[in-house]
Amino acid sequence: MWKNYGHCVCCNDATEFVLNGNAYRDHYVCSKCGSIPRQRALMNVVLMNFPEWEFFSIHESSPSGDGASCRLRNGCQHYLATQYYDDVPLGKSFGWFQNEDLERQTFPDESFDLVVTQDVMEHLFHPERAFAEIARTLKPGGAHVFTVPLINQRAQTEKWAVLENKEVHFLHTAEYHGNPISDKGSPVTYHWGYVIMDFIYKSSGMTTRIFETESLELGIRGQYCEVLVSYK
Repeated sequence: MWKNYGHCVCCNDATEFVLNGNAYRDHYVCSKCGSIPRQRALMNVVLMNFPEWEFFSIHESSPSGDGASCRLRNGCQHYLATQYYDDVPLGKSFGWFQNEDLERQTFPDESFDLVVTQDVMEHLFHPERAFAEIARTLKPGGAHVFTVPLINQRAQTEKWAVLENKEVHFLHTAEYHGNPISDKGSPVTYHWGYVIMDFIYKSSGMTTRIFETESLELGIRGQYCEVLVSYK
């Protein structure tokens, strides 16, 4: 175990960051709110680039129950959280969430100042549709702030799985990540590289910037903690 003191931007408090495993990305936690580095990295980018975020209209797709999602939900009056349930009509409320498919959203054009996703875009079968829909629902000057593991870095992006007859077919070794609403997990469909910026532009017309932060004081360290911001 290794630890250091600093300030957590997710709970906005002085804290002790504790490394309780081998990998910083998932095991370097805030002792007060339990946030992990990529969540703090995303919240830090929001604070630095969108200082009036509390007055924005924000759509977060597939939020977690902690970290940046909590601060966004508690700090923004016009925050909307959505999940996707394939057995619930789109646009309907289900528990705390509105049911929305990122690839075919029910929102009117120019609805939001910010759209936030955290480790979602590597699980979509048609991400080009999602990026186009996100651009459609953003107001002029709005932005999509998100994390996604850039596993391939400077190599080409690889499609990892496809959906055929409602069945997942992996093109490589089967890979799943945790899913906050399903014990089955979410299949990994893409291994993205930095060329995701070109993919986003071709899909949506949005330009993208990648933010890389490493700060022990903010508890941000580890692989795949880049934050991407696509601007409309």
